[in-house]
Amino acid sequence: MANLYVQAAPPTDLNRNTEWFMYPGVWTTYILILFFSWLVVLSVFGCSTGVAWTTVHLFHFFVTYHFFHWKKGTPFSDDQGIYNRLTWWEQIDNGKQLTRNRKFLTVVPVVLYLIALHTTNYQYPMIFFDTLAVFILVVAKFPHMHKVRIFGINADQ
Repeated sequence: MANLYVQAAPPTDLNRNTEWFMYPGVWTTYILILFFSWLVVLSVFGCSTGVAWTTVHLFHFFVTYHFFHWKKGTPFSDDQGIYNRLTWWEQIDNGKQLTRNRKFLTVVPVVLYLIALHTTNYQYPMIFFDTLAVFILVVAKFPHMHKVRIFGINADQ
């Protein structure tokens, strides 16, 4: 008679801002979006394969840096502001480091970087921008950079 309540394990992630990344097929969709972005750049601008990959890599850098490492909080009000001081990267997997999702999101810019370098034949202007972009993204994803604001940039007021 004492066990009248159902014993249920709490969900692993209650944050609606990051739980979508746990769904099956998200990784595949992410890669397909990058590939189709390359096809669009290649066909619309009529540029070479390497320039198209560099464009996709740099666009990926700007979008992911802004949304994963710069913007803080969530668009939902039901979390009562507990994530207001955290970026999306700091919220994912409840802040646990070196998870499969975090490793995947770290490998993607590195692979894009390698593809962009190889297809541009390591030409100077592209190699500089690609290297700078991958350096910033990978360093921002290091476990030691969790909740770190370099020189107080994007720090809470």
